[in-house]
Amino acid sequence: DSLLQEILQLAKMTSKEVQSVAILDVHGKKMEWNGDDYVVQGSGTEAANKDDEERDSDQYLESDDSTIRRSRDNVSNASSSEADTSVKLKRTVGLFSGISLIVGTMIGSGIFVSPTGLLDRTGSVAMSLVVWTACGVVSMFGALAYAELGTMIPSSGAEYSYFMEAFGPFPAYMFSWVSTFIIKPSQLAIICMSFAAYAVEAFAYECEPNPAIVQLTAASTVAVVTFVNCWSVELATQVQNVFCSCKLVAVAIIIGGGVYKLCEGSYEHVATGFQGTTSSVGNIATAFYSGLWAYDGWNNLNYVTEEIINPERNLPLSIGIAIPMVTFIYVLVNISYLTVMSPSEMLVSDAVAVTFGNRILGPMAWLMPLSVAFSTFGAANGTIFAAGRLCYVASREGHLVDVLSFVHVKKLTPAPAVLFHAVVALAMVLSGSIEGLIDFFSFTVWIFYGMSMVALLALRYKEPKLPRPYKCPIVIPIIVLIISIYLVIAPIVDNPQIEYLYSILFMVFGAIMYIPFVHFGYVFKFMDKLTTFLQLMMHIAPPSGITDFE
Repeated sequence: DSLLQEILQLAKMTSKEVQSVAILDVHGKKMEWNGDDYVVQGSGTEAANKDDEERDSDQYLESDDSTIRRSRDNVSNASSSEADTSVKLKRTVGLFSGISLIVGTMIGSGIFVSPTGLLDRTGSVAMSLVVWTACGVVSMFGALAYAELGTMIPSSGAEYSYFMEAFGPFPAYMFSWVSTFIIKPSQLAIICMSFAAYAVEAFAYECEPNPAIVQLTAASTVAVVTFVNCWSVELATQVQNVFCSCKLVAVAIIIGGGVYKLCEGSYEHVATGFQGTTSSVGNIATAFYSGLWAYDGWNNLNYVTEEIINPERNLPLSIGIAIPMVTFIYVLVNISYLTVMSPSEMLVSDAVAVTFGNRILGPMAWLMPLSVAFSTFGAANGTIFAAGRLCYVASREGHLVDVLSFVHVKKLTPAPAVLFHAVVALAMVLSGSIEGLIDFFSFTVWIFYGMSMVALLALRYKEPKLPRPYKCPIVIPIIVLIISIYLVIAPIVDNPQIEYLYSILFMVFGAIMYIPFVHFGYVFKFMDKLTTFLQLMMHIAPPSGITDFE
């Protein structure tokens, strides 16, 4: 407390004498501080004088607000707002970066570990390939529906923004609550733990890796991807592009080895067809869980809509290129596995990619776990890149603490939101329960995927005249909605687990928290001082779209 008081007193004395804190925005203008709680913008006259020279409408957002209603208000006030200097996210994600983000987050650990569970639940080689393809089709349908929502509501936050416009603040808050504390952190934790396991295994010869080393590596991975995404959006996208290329090389090794084996005539396992196919509806549903976990990430580009260059073109085009590419790759990888392993051998393998590498690469077999580690690192980077934006938008609407919506005044990255997600993910990594996290994730996420389809259908009815640069056929969201209902209900009926109950109870707890802290707007008295301290320490400021701080 005494340290905080000294910092506040020193800052107030500085503001009285110099009338500005030595924090510069992206244009080099001082961010003045008035001695109260928040960093505010510099002189409006100075901003207006430099506006024509330094503001690029292709690089800076025209609107920070996450609902259509606020966007309309911004358009009506454009003449007065264009003269204001903005501290906000930049449009730096192009077509190739968009494709890399989707491919990079979809091709993570799933394709290297999920084939075992999926083959076990389907019972046959042919049925497993059918499910892998069907998962790609479901992901494509979902992504096309999201493309309409993303171009119609061009705001970062994806489902959060869509729920806000279609249903109002409470469903949007519920998504931000569950996603912030369960979906995104658990996804990041699972991927980082998978990265650590494969990375350590590359250097563990003829013995099991030390669990403590694996856990420490996973925690370090969370720290590294957090630093990258806090430092620069350009750096994060460059890392994504590089590791996307690396993982495609790893996948190419598997596919190339499979083609070589097929040319040698090793296709007897693939030729077994539908022998042993399961007749259980529940098993098929859980098989889709395994497959769709490998495909998850198809909607991550919608979380960074405000940072996409020309989103009306690049968003649907990125989806149309990336997801069919991933589907084709997944089917070929599974066929390649079966050229060197029988179905029974796949079922007893904990990591089929490692087994594949041991059989086909000989002394270079260590390349396979290392390649898988590269793949999962790229997925971790893309996951936290998207997760930070959801937290940023939800906080901007008042559904999370204000400081999570702030932006670094020089880096223009949502650093507080990224750091918050990293802390939650780090706690999950240290808990070490990857199976529980996967169950948590899979059950919860498909509830909200289904709600997104309902949001699209509701907006077709409520807002039929809204501009829709891309409009998907109405049958697509209906199909995805039916599938999501099936994927949520069938596993509960077939094999109920305690994780499902935990997820429901956590959502109920979130609903209770909504009443005092969001609906009635109660704020703890110490939050203002804490926010000021974090601003001065981290060099962050509220985005210009939040008029309450101006």
